[in-house]
Amino acid sequence: MEMMHIGSAAAFDKLVQSSEKPVLVDFWATWCGPCRMLAPVIEELAAEHPEIQFAKLDVDQVPDVAMRFGVSAIPTVVLFKAGKEVQRFVGVEPKSAYEEALAVL
Repeated sequence: MEMMHIGSAAAFDKLVQSSEKPVLVDFWATWCGPCRMLAPVIEELAAEHPEIQFAKLDVDQVPDVAMRFGVSAIPTVVLFKAGKEVQRFVGVEPKSAYEEALAVL
C-alpha cells in the first residue's frame, strides 16, 4: 500500500472524511528522531494492512491540522474510522500496539 503524504488541511480533510477505509495518520517532523525510528514500523504496517489507508503529515508543513487535533508531541499516530478519531498513540510504541489497534477496526 502506498503511503500518502498529506500536504494541506484540505487534503487531510478529504482523505479522512471520504476514505472508505480506516485511516492511520502519522504526525511527524523531519527533525524528530523518534519519528524517524517509528517510520519503518509504520511502513511495515502499511505493507501488511492493505485494508487501512496510511498517511504521514509533517506538522511543520501543515501546523493547522496538528493544532486542530491537539497534537503537541510527536510522533503522534491517530486512527480514524468513518471520519472520527478512534485511537491515538503519542510517542513510539511497539509494532504490536499498533497491530492490536488495527485488528479491531
